[in-house]
Amino acid sequence: MQVLMFSKMLREYDLNKMGDIAARMGFDGVDLTVREGGHILPEKVKNDLPYAIDILKSKGLSVPMLTTSITNAKEPYAEDIYKTAESCGVKFLKLGYWKYEGFGKIKKQIKKAKEELKGIESLSQKYKICSAIHIHSGDFLSANAAIVYLLLKDFNPKLIGAYIDPAHMVVEGGKSGWKMGMDLISDYICLVAVKDFNWFHKGGKNWDIAWGPFQEGMVPWDEVFTYLKRIGFDGYLSIHSEYNWKDLTIKERLHQTDQDLAYIRQFIK
Repeated sequence: MQVLMFSKMLREYDLNKMGDIAARMGFDGVDLTVREGGHILPEKVKNDLPYAIDILKSKGLSVPMLTTSITNAKEPYAEDIYKTAESCGVKFLKLGYWKYEGFGKIKKQIKKAKEELKGIESLSQKYKICSAIHIHSGDFLSANAAIVYLLLKDFNPKLIGAYIDPAHMVVEGGKSGWKMGMDLISDYICLVAVKDFNWFHKGGKNWDIAWGPFQEGMVPWDEVFTYLKRIGFDGYLSIHSEYNWKDLTIKERLHQTDQDLAYIRQFIK
């Protein structure tokens, strides 16, 4: 398995600075954002992505995946992103999110999303890239692994895959639901996001999650990696340092990420 730094973590830095930090910290590569507010803007992808990847490669970093907001093959710049990504050797592309529209609408939403995925599968096939649905807790269609399975089950897993996120899966899946979900979509897992969290009480019946250090969180990483190895996963892990940026300085954020990276590497070994 190879470990990538999700470039969102250092969104305030340019490519050179971000790449220097990622290389110094010992990451194998970068999960590069190509979306509004990302390191690469979609409308500039043709020129800026090759330039960015050259910079990162010069620092010994690979760029095997991009994080995008694409949910429809016909949206502006979608094909530009796929075409440029292929020319740069990118193998995986994280898709955007379909928002859950409310109770009573989910069956219609699943049908619509599957229609949109047909167009995305065509782009994936044309440009030899695997497009991945990220599991994300909250009011997203991809919050539940079983629904992600319904979205994926009629597609070629080499073209449309699952980008699992055990932290988000534990948020929604509690004690064992995350495990059953991982089992259900195991044939589609192509990428893994790594972050951790704890619940905190806001008063009354109100609870929320706070992202935090991997060693102190709710995700049973030893169990997660046991299952990843059992299914033969040997792909890319994207480290998400999702700490409260208002509460931590960049120095503190990087220090915590160093500790998280060392913690995760013990499972890879």
